Amino acid sequence: MPKIRHARTKKPPEGFEDIEETLQEFARKMKDAENEPHEGKRRVESLWPIFRLHHQRSRYVYDLYYKREAISKEVYDYCLKNGYADGNLIAKWKK
Repeated sequence: MPKIRHARTKKPPEGFEDIEETLQEFARKMKDAENEPHEGKRRVESLWPIFRLHHQRSRYVYDLYYKREAISKEVYDYCLKNGYADGNLIAKWKK
């Protein structure tokens, strides 16, 4: 889960505002998936939508940086550092 920005935290780099809306949409979907009722499902089935959204969010950042080259290295590092994307999952895709 991405950190909440406070006055003490470092401001996001230039260009982050271009992808911030999409990342907030992923956060809203993630909150809905976490609050979804899980009665009648196996324990692991209730986690599948959460893993799917986590994967999609990381893939979105990966595609922007490596495929389309639409974001800078600073924005990419900021996303990894603040939990918007999973660095280990992206490392697997780079292989």
